[in-house]
Amino acid sequence: MIVVLVEIEQGNATVVSREALTFARDLARGPVHAVVVGGSEVGPVVLAELAEQGVAQVHHATDEWLSTYAGAAWAALLVDVAQSVDARVVLAAGTPRGMDVLARVAVRTGAPMAANVVGVESVDPYVVVRQVVGGSALEQMRLDGELAVLSVAGHACEPVAVAEPTTPEVTVVSPALSDADLLGRVVRTGDKAVDESAAITSARVVVGAGRGAGSADGFKDVLALADLLGGALGVSRVVTSLGWRPHHEQVGQTGSRISPDVYIPCGISGAIQHWAGCQSAKTILAINSDPDAPMVTRAHYAVIGDLHEIVPAINDELRRRRRG
Repeated sequence: MIVVLVEIEQGNATVVSREALTFARDLARGPVHAVVVGGSEVGPVVLAELAEQGVAQVHHATDEWLSTYAGAAWAALLVDVAQSVDARVVLAAGTPRGMDVLARVAVRTGAPMAANVVGVESVDPYVVVRQVVGGSALEQMRLDGELAVLSVAGHACEPVAVAEPTTPEVTVVSPALSDADLLGRVVRTGDKAVDESAAITSARVVVGAGRGAGSADGFKDVLALADLLGGALGVSRVVTSLGWRPHHEQVGQTGSRISPDVYIPCGISGAIQHWAGCQSAKTILAINSDPDAPMVTRAHYAVIGDLHEIVPAINDELRRRRRG
């Protein structure tokens, strides 16, 4: 039995939560239970999304004290649900909120926790594979005990619907909360800033540019390539640090993590921090003048040369083929 915390945004289960449900379904030895917090009811859109993920039961917390985020209170809820269904795993997406809640669950239950999990080697006992050192290395971790707590790394898998959607039963739950559980909670929210990083996180093609662009005026050709491919521009940290491009275009550990079908990093050396943000790309084609650059050695394909010569040639060829 597995219990999964599902985060809701704007009336939908988040993509990473649906990824976590797919991940849970693949390792489950029984039904998958979802926990949803807040709101007067689980809307039809969310319920349909959970049904597509094969969820057997939804535990919905409507307590007014849980209507806004409170890490300790949410952890108490997850522990109550896990104990009520005799769960073997408590799981969530590796978001800031998911990591906070799961860490508290692990402390409350004394269960081992593995963060940023990308795979499972065995289930008796659980042996998982997780990302470490900013995603530049993988580690095997064994979790002994009756309960395991796991956070799933973003884009560790794609959210895949089951062949036959389930009809989840919705149960309203209300955990016993103490004053200590509510010491730290959200009491006021403001207007959410516009998330301008959506262009690169959702793009199927991302063209990257690094220090090799040369200056703030050196992005004309890579922008043209991104446009020709119907993609988005992503840049390395040094580019934003120099003020050449805005931060919402940054790919990496301190920027956005992307998982496009194709990533074309141009003039990017491939430091560990950048690799942490792009390693989930399905195909990487590097363009770099240094044949020994980490990005070149890790890429599926590479072209060695000056991006200011290679990228315009690619653009010209793409335009020629379109005209033909």
